[in-house]
Amino acid sequence: METAFTPFQSLAGGALIGLAAVLLMGLMGRIMGATGVLAGLLAPAGFADWSWRAAVVAGMVSGPFVVMLVTGEFPQVQVPVSRMMLVIGGLIVGVGVTFGAGCTSGHGVCGMARLSPRSILATLTFMLSTGITVYLLRHVMGG
Repeated sequence: METAFTPFQSLAGGALIGLAAVLLMGLMGRIMGATGVLAGLLAPAGFADWSWRAAVVAGMVSGPFVVMLVTGEFPQVQVPVSRMMLVIGGLIVGVGVTFGAGCTSGHGVCGMARLSPRSILATLTFMLSTGITVYLLRHVMGG
């Protein structure tokens, strides 16, 4: 499996995520952690709480449609694992989010920007775990 190097698309995506995080914090006083936004959407504190969360999730889901409007085609996504592996990975991420008190977007984007020691440690842990996982899957297991 070859990983495509897309520096301009990655830079644009990162800038949009950063802008969204800053706007959400500046306008609503909320942190844009994806799992926290989704959890609050499923169990909101009221309509006002639900509505901003629904808007954030709608923005996340609409990304491929915006790409299609701009380029004329949907982005190609290849998932080189089985559905069972996706489910297992999702469960592992869910456990990690629970024990880590947040996800990569909450800690890595918002927490790091606030220089939160807990978020810096969490982000370092995410990155180290990712590096080890990729090494094991690609070089040890031959995936």
